[in-house]
Amino acid sequence: MGLGNFLKIFTPKDRVFYSLFEEVMGNLQKMSSVLIQALNEANRTERDRLLRMLDDLEHQNDEVTHRIFIELGRNFITPFDREDIHSLATALDDVADYTWGTAKRILNYQVDEVDDVMREFSIIIDKCISMLHTGVHELRNMRNLKAITDACVGINSLENEADDLFDKATVSLFSSLSMNPIELIKRKDLYQEMEIVTDKCEDAANVIESIIVKYS
Repeated sequence: MGLGNFLKIFTPKDRVFYSLFEEVMGNLQKMSSVLIQALNEANRTERDRLLRMLDDLEHQNDEVTHRIFIELGRNFITPFDREDIHSLATALDDVADYTWGTAKRILNYQVDEVDDVMREFSIIIDKCISMLHTGVHELRNMRNLKAITDACVGINSLENEADDLFDKATVSLFSSLSMNPIELIKRKDLYQEMEIVTDKCEDAANVIESIIVKYS
């Protein structure tokens, strides 16, 4: 029996997971949007203010994730496997954690000038999160499996793009004859943190793919 048929017998309370996951995705979209805005802000004071907003957004995301786990303990019937709900919530929480981790590094390292690599990473992250939003939203009714599959494939491609960007940026850093070694280490760590955000997006996409394989 497909997931659509199972959903017909669920009470409205069982649908709370969809709303909570969509709340998480709305929060992640805010985080990626603020990150892009911050990295394109010329005024450092304003940029730092925007970056600190990501801390509050990450805490908000933690609260929603905690609510998912609470509902998981309360509900006997769930829209899909309990393990998949837990895995998806954890993966999405990791996306938020590493996005804030990026902002925290920029703040802690007192980065004066944002470079094109950081901006390009932020765009890739935003695209990944946008596709994740599509995949998560479509889980509610499972009527558009192609949209879910396309989103997951797109995230995989973007993660590969982020890998390539990290490799090229790392080569460029270590080829520089003028960059201060400490600054080089800071930049490499920051690039790596941003690349990990895309890894976590791919992890979430893999969970979504496993769900549709089981229930479509």
